[in-house]
Amino acid sequence: MLGKRTWEREESVPHPRREPRLEGALTLERLREVFADCADFGTRELCLWDRPELKVTLCYLVGMARNERLNDYILRPMATDPALMGTDIRGAYRRLRDGGIYNMMVLERRDLDSAALDLINGSGILFFHGVEGVVLSCMTVTEEKRAVSAPVNEPSAKGARDSFVESLRTNTSLVRRRLRAPELRIREQIVGRQTLTPVDLLWIDGIADPETVARAEEQLAAIDIDGALSTGNVEEYLAGQTATPFPLLAYTERPDRFADGLVEGRVGLLIDGIPLGYLLPGTVSQFLRAAQDKSSNWMAASTILVLRYLCLLVTLFLPAFYVAVVTYQPGIIPTRLALSIIAAKQEVPFSTIVEVLAMLVAFEILQEAGLRLPASIGQTVSILGGLVVGTAAVEAKIVSPAVLIAVAVAGIAGYTMPSQDFAAALRLWRFLLVVAGGIAGLLGVVLGGAALVIHLARLESFGVAYLAPFAGADGAHPVRSAAVRGPLPRHKLRPSLLRPRNRRDQR
Repeated sequence: MLGKRTWEREESVPHPRREPRLEGALTLERLREVFADCADFGTRELCLWDRPELKVTLCYLVGMARNERLNDYILRPMATDPALMGTDIRGAYRRLRDGGIYNMMVLERRDLDSAALDLINGSGILFFHGVEGVVLSCMTVTEEKRAVSAPVNEPSAKGARDSFVESLRTNTSLVRRRLRAPELRIREQIVGRQTLTPVDLLWIDGIADPETVARAEEQLAAIDIDGALSTGNVEEYLAGQTATPFPLLAYTERPDRFADGLVEGRVGLLIDGIPLGYLLPGTVSQFLRAAQDKSSNWMAASTILVLRYLCLLVTLFLPAFYVAVVTYQPGIIPTRLALSIIAAKQEVPFSTIVEVLAMLVAFEILQEAGLRLPASIGQTVSILGGLVVGTAAVEAKIVSPAVLIAVAVAGIAGYTMPSQDFAAALRLWRFLLVVAGGIAGLLGVVLGGAALVIHLARLESFGVAYLAPFAGADGAHPVRSAAVRGPLPRHKLRPSLLRPRNRRDQR
């Protein structure tokens, strides 16, 4: 009840929107006031052709604008253009606006908001003394960014070896190099009152479902937050359903996989500052597919895909099944195995459910420690944790060897999931199923599995059932296509669950 009142109190706090953001006229003095406490704000005042009546002030932000472009594209033409010798200040303004500046993008700005935003984005702003209410904005943005490198989380054994970076325009160019069709659409929106983060929506016109595109645009436009700096700032708002640990948007760091999703009929999302691309809608079958599935032989890819589904069941149900059987139904265990488990548990002071839960918690702690520490220290922690939690715990009779084996097998099976967000959701449900098995035995495990299926069946991602094509499909997209990857020449149609405008994929 207290939490509900706190939530309602937070909802009642206003979030005022101020339009325009910056008040006042577009003048040099007002722009200096806006950036008064900014150490990177710089100005350069000069006279055209050494004539005092033709005075111009250039404003820029150090680090955002490139010095060479400011010098060569703006300052040099203004100092050497002979057409400026016999003009007044307004003539000089028109001359520089209409081609005197060596820049492919020269824009007129008549309000303080747009001029300040251009300045932050790396443009140079030209104030002409004697020309009021209008300035020239020249694009001189620096191109300093991380170089395109091989993917880290999605290694490629047989395929492209480039990955997305933090620069939005670099990422769109990586997609354009793979999808050269003019039907590729890129529409941009700004998210975040303070960060003003550009977010691009990508789709192929004539293939992607227009309703999905419109819905994604509406949800992007409805995001009203101060900062869009992390994936969750956009991901959770787009998903629309927060009462689930399962991801509703698939992401990838590989441009080839992103482009393949667009060709399939999905809608893509690229966020400036985040080296990932999102594909929507997201389904369970999509989270179980890896980027290299289409690069391998269809028989090997199908075998590995079926193995992933088996590992999904193992990582979810093996610890819970062990707890339920050993605690309530030991009669279904083979006699020799049962005697071995009983002999190993004789000197262990804890119950089976406590053993399993303790090992699962220790497994999560070791995994988190390995992720947060530097690579060299993380490897040491993993080795030390394996020795302490594994060998030492068994020798000290704190846990039985069978529990250690069951938890280790379940943990390793979880690592086969291509999506780490999906694997994290499975680990959370694994805890719940262990508790259900410890309370009600196999009946609890079955009821927990049924609750999981019901939960997944209630989820949707942009109007598509989360369990599609296993549930919620129209039958045109067969279930076997989710578990078996047939020969690519036989894949004639795009998945019907995506509602593509053109289902034909190949002749």
